Amino acid sequence: MTDFDVVINGGGPVGMGLAIELGQRGVTTCVVERHREPQRIPKGQNLTQRTGEHMLAWGCAEAMTAAHPLPADAGIGGMTMYGSLLSDYAHDWFNRSRVGAFYWGRNQRIPQYKTEAVLRARAVTVPNVAIEYGWAGEGIEQHEDGVELIAGSGESRRRFHGRYLVGADGSRSTVREAAGISETRTEHDRLMALLVFTSTELHELLQRYPGKAIYKVLHPDLEGYWMFFGRVDHGTRWFFHAPVPSGTTLENYDFKALLHRAAGRDFDLELEYAGLWELRIALADHYRAGRVFIAGDAAHSHPPYGGYGINTGFEDARNLGWKLAAVLKGWGGAGLLDSYEAERRPVFASTARDFIARYIEKDRQMLADFSPEKDLHAFLTAWQERAGDTWDVDAFEPNYEGSPIVAGAAGASPSAVGSHQHRAQAGHHLSPQTLSSGKPVNEALGSDFTLLTANPDTASAFADAAVRLGVPLKTETGLGSDAIAAYETQSILVRPDGFIAWTEDRANSAEAILSRAVGNAPGI
Repeated sequence: MTDFDVVINGGGPVGMGLAIELGQRGVTTCVVERHREPQRIPKGQNLTQRTGEHMLAWGCAEAMTAAHPLPADAGIGGMTMYGSLLSDYAHDWFNRSRVGAFYWGRNQRIPQYKTEAVLRARAVTVPNVAIEYGWAGEGIEQHEDGVELIAGSGESRRRFHGRYLVGADGSRSTVREAAGISETRTEHDRLMALLVFTSTELHELLQRYPGKAIYKVLHPDLEGYWMFFGRVDHGTRWFFHAPVPSGTTLENYDFKALLHRAAGRDFDLELEYAGLWELRIALADHYRAGRVFIAGDAAHSHPPYGGYGINTGFEDARNLGWKLAAVLKGWGGAGLLDSYEAERRPVFASTARDFIARYIEKDRQMLADFSPEKDLHAFLTAWQERAGDTWDVDAFEPNYEGSPIVAGAAGASPSAVGSHQHRAQAGHHLSPQTLSSGKPVNEALGSDFTLLTANPDTASAFADAAVRLGVPLKTETGLGSDAIAAYETQSILVRPDGFIAWTEDRANSAEAILSRAVGNAPGI
């Protein structure tokens, strides 16, 4: 049996990202992963600017850029089509570059297996991280002082002991089931096909839409569910998913014909992979059971609508990682680990409800009300209105308002719905600004808590409180007039994950503010 601070079952992108986060914080971590190589199924490709920030924090940003170079004119934007891929009715869709000014990182389009390869390569360079490939978690045993993961490889069995265990082992999570964590499912009663294929001809046909990489096809027969084409390797390789009839198997269905119908014409292609999955949204009823936590698809899963899955999982890792490290190092309070569920679970519930389900319902209603055959003028008017609807990008701003460890407005609740703005708000992400020296604010942030301020007295009060509480705090007093004007405050307490714990509009003692931020406030 091998002992670690944290054992992670599952070395996909979320598990490996969490291991890097923990290892960089001096936490001994073991990742148990059954696959020796990333699985070459192109999913989880649409990475947000916030995920770009995670890659910066994990020392992976340059490697991510190098891992999937695209031609200068390739682009990663999206299009929506009516009826078929080559329809006359099309408009721009899902332009995440609209919100780029509010983040330190950049959005990117890269297949998940390439992201995994970058994270694996980074993890082996991080002290305190061990990786055991070829082993799969089969069960767990919890004890008062830790938890064991029982893993198998063929006929062999091993036990990995950690003070904490994290299941990052996918939607069929062994850890979630073994820990007795139930989940609530929203069934859509749709069987879906996932296809991977190569086609240079399709690339040539889509030159009419330069700078695009994802293509959503709406067909009235599908009642709001999508046919979806996405580029993998620019110019040659593609993935596609769409509803198929109940009872479809890999043997009884013509998948090439489905691709031709979705495109609106025949084209040359070589089918590489075909798989079937059931469209549903699942949310674990809890994210913690004693010393066991779950993250990523083990905690929440949904159809690949909007690219929320991998990005949400990475945010789980950043949120849980600093909290586990704080508790293991002795400065995290009794309520800190429970705040992981309190913050992350409502955010995914909102993502599923307010974005993914909204996509389906909004598309279903438009397809029911309008069509070129029924009334071309009314259809074109509705189609143009849809083209101008950017709410799905503008309003997706996950935040922790109402969190028990955030000094924000009473009565709020963490949500995926927010508004992108530079004004600093407790529970929200800190946007980019520069210090009076011209240095970017993010380069001045410490690895733990950071106080940004222009007030020497505030800096002194927080520094003294941090010493008394044993909380690692970096103080940066170079917040200049431009940043103060943008943030609309002259003092901001920033958490290790880049979210704001407090701004000066919430008056309280420095000690009370820090105590709450680390999970030690009364009632947490």
